[in-house]
Amino acid sequence: MNMTNEGLDCGFHRSRLPSEMNQGQEGNIMSILKNCLGKELSKVTMPVTLNEPLSFLQRICEYMEYAEILNQASNEEDPADRMKFVATFAVSALASNWERVGKPFNPLLGETYEFQRNGFKIVCEQVSHHPPISAFHAESPHYKFYGSINPKIKFMGKSIEIQPKGVVTVELLRWKEAYTWSNVNCCVHNIVMGKLWIEQHGTMEIKNHSNGYRAVLEFKEASSTKEANQVYGFIENNQKIPVYRLYGKWNKLLRCVSESDFQRYVHQKSDKKADASNDRSRKIFSKLNNLKMSSFLSVSIQEDPIDTTQLEDLSINDDEVQIPSEIQSVLLWKCNERPENSDKYYHFTDFAMQLNAMDPEIKDVLCPTDSRLRPDIRCLEEGDNSGASAQKNRLEEKQRNRTRNVKHNEIGVPRWFKHGINPLTKYEDWMFTGNYWERNYSNISEIF
Repeated sequence: MNMTNEGLDCGFHRSRLPSEMNQGQEGNIMSILKNCLGKELSKVTMPVTLNEPLSFLQRICEYMEYAEILNQASNEEDPADRMKFVATFAVSALASNWERVGKPFNPLLGETYEFQRNGFKIVCEQVSHHPPISAFHAESPHYKFYGSINPKIKFMGKSIEIQPKGVVTVELLRWKEAYTWSNVNCCVHNIVMGKLWIEQHGTMEIKNHSNGYRAVLEFKEASSTKEANQVYGFIENNQKIPVYRLYGKWNKLLRCVSESDFQRYVHQKSDKKADASNDRSRKIFSKLNNLKMSSFLSVSIQEDPIDTTQLEDLSINDDEVQIPSEIQSVLLWKCNERPENSDKYYHFTDFAMQLNAMDPEIKDVLCPTDSRLRPDIRCLEEGDNSGASAQKNRLEEKQRNRTRNVKHNEIGVPRWFKHGINPLTKYEDWMFTGNYWERNYSNISEIF
């Protein structure tokens, strides 16, 4: 265990949780949601049986599962290649959502979470209760990654829609570059009946505020004629000239092909008939060519989604795609295999398995508001549903008593982040003070 005054290198590893999830955890929840149609679910009290044993702050930390991609971005000399890997990181950050139908616990006002691994450290804080806003800041010698999220959750009758409102930022320190984007919506299907399943959908625009490069990624909705989980798009330079095409599945992989190689293939294909054996893979690239750059109109991050009605679908049936020899397609990222027993433990990834682990060596140096110290989450992780429910009710009542003292200030007074204007987006945001890693926990509220 490597413990410093700044962060905790969480080297303790576990391959399973203390207890398996209860049978029926993914069952029909219509009896609970029948009176919630169109309502904002973050304001509705839910039974603990719908939760997974993590706080939303810990779920935010899962953005960092593939943090090494940002190191790769920092190492690239070409700005298009840096954008390529920043876009890859943005896609990889969503992969942990696959099959994760359990609801994370709502963070308490003032709750925090820290994690350190593989050269980075991250701290999160619940900075507002109404509306619920979670701020986070991750850093390494090569990059910073930060933002704030105000999740909007609505029951739509047959599905639940999660809108992660907020802007996230990556800074590549070596290049003095800043990239911003907003995450796409997440939908949980088959709430009424059938097996619950998740998809990401919408358009993600990633802007480099330093040089004008831009990436646009389209996360497609599944249908009877379209496969699930597809993502594809392009990268363009500051002259609005495309330099890369990107395609894959957000829960499996992302590949790219340079615009020059791709156009060379398109021209060659026009002169000869595709071989029957390569028909499927050639079809993929034919459809990729039909991405209409003009359909991706440049918009503000906060505006309505970009119109993509002219886009043709990109078909990728397998984890890997057989690429025509003329195409120099590159695998940018592939999702890690989940633990063999993942389905028994809330479909957690190996990374998620570690987030609530409590190594005895770190307990005494954690901030007293850290999510690992929440008794309701700990009870659920250990299979004690009744204890988790009782503790959850106790903590929520305690929070109501605390927030009455700041009822005239809905935002309250966070300890580690300050409210202000994001210099890049010019919108209100939460900026890290930098003081957390000094580990001065004096005057910390007792929230648990």
